[in-house]
Amino acid sequence: MAVREHAPIVSLVAGLVCLVFFLLLWRGARIWRKVALSSVMLLVAFSAVMSRLNYFEWMFHPVDSPQFQAESDSKLDKSEMVLAIQFGNASRAYPISQMAYHHILNDVVEGVPVAVTY
Repeated sequence: MAVREHAPIVSLVAGLVCLVFFLLLWRGARIWRKVALSSVMLLVAFSAVMSRLNYFEWMFHPVDSPQFQAESDSKLDKSEMVLAIQFGNASRAYPISQMAYHHILNDVVEGVPVAVTY
């Protein structure tokens, strides 16, 4: 967590150091060296941008408005594993097969907001 906390300033400083080296090495360089320098600088810029983004949000979308069916209407296998919760008279079952992809589901059960995770 400490590394993640300081990552933005470290990536900025590292990017600026690379930019300085890029500018110093650019002058007098032959064309093949300029291509190599430009490729490295492009990689540094891409890495600096990616270090500031949470790319897991692109891959795993939370479910904000789940839809439920009665047990009798469900098409789940009898062997399907589920995460189950119960508040008062309300019960919910969340299929593990779906939770394994989404990892988090926001729901309200009996007026209580819950975040179901797997």
